[in-house]
Amino acid sequence: MALVPCQVLRVAILLSYCSILCNYKAIEMPSHKTYGGSWKFLTFIDLVIQAVFFGICVLTDLSSLLTRGSGNQEQERQLKKLISLRDWILAVLAFPVGIFVVAVFWIIYAYDREMIYPKLLDNFIPGWLNHGMIPRRATARLYKHTTVLPFILIEMRTSHHEYPSRSSGLTAICTFSVGYILWVCWVHHVTGMWVYPFLEHIGPGARIIFFGSTTILMNFLYLLGEVLNSYIWDTQKSIEEEKEKPKLE
Repeated sequence: MALVPCQVLRVAILLSYCSILCNYKAIEMPSHKTYGGSWKFLTFIDLVIQAVFFGICVLTDLSSLLTRGSGNQEQERQLKKLISLRDWILAVLAFPVGIFVVAVFWIIYAYDREMIYPKLLDNFIPGWLNHGMIPRRATARLYKHTTVLPFILIEMRTSHHEYPSRSSGLTAICTFSVGYILWVCWVHHVTGMWVYPFLEHIGPGARIIFFGSTTILMNFLYLLGEVLNSYIWDTQKSIEEEKEKPKLE
C-alpha cells in the first residue's frame, strides 16, 4: 500500500504548480511587458501544461469517486472520456514537453548560462521559483526547470496511462513543436529579438538545424514516454501475476 495515496499526491502537485504560476506572474520582469509576454517562453507554457494536466487528474479522481457504484452509464461514459483526455495530455504534452524543458535548459545552462538564463534574471526571479518553475540562489534558480521531472515520473509510476496510436501521437507532438518554433520566429519578426539569447549567436543555417533537432528530440521523448509507460506497467502486471500463482508445496 502506498504511503501517500496518489490522489493526495496529485492535489499537492497541482497546488504547487498553481503557487509557482501565481508567483511567476507576479514578478515584475521586463520580458513580461514585451510582445507575447510570458507566453514566449516554453518554460512558462510547460508550467501551464503541467498545471492543466494535474488539474484534469484531480478532476478525474473526483469524478471517479462520485460515480463509483452509481451504475449510471452516462456518468461512466463521461468519466472514460475524461480519463482518455488525461492520458492523451500526458502522452503528447506533459511528458515530452516537460522532459524536453528540463533536459535542454540544463544542457545549455551547463555550457553557458548566459545563452539561456542570463545572470540578470537573478534580480527578478528568486532561486526557489526557478526550480519549480531550493531556496538558495546557487541551487534554486534551478525549481521550475527541475521539479517537472520527478512530478511527471511519480504520476507515470502511480497510474497506468493508455497511449494513443503512435502515428496520431507523433503527429500531435510534431504539430506542437512546429507551432512553437513558428511562434518564436514570429516574435523575432515582430520585435527583432530572439526569445532565447543563444539564438542571437548562431547563423540562420544553425538555427534551422537546431529547430529540426528539437523537433526530432520531442518525437524521441514521446517514444521514450511510451516505452517507459509500457515497461512500468508490464513489469507491474508480471509481478502481480506472479503473486497470484499458487505456491508449490
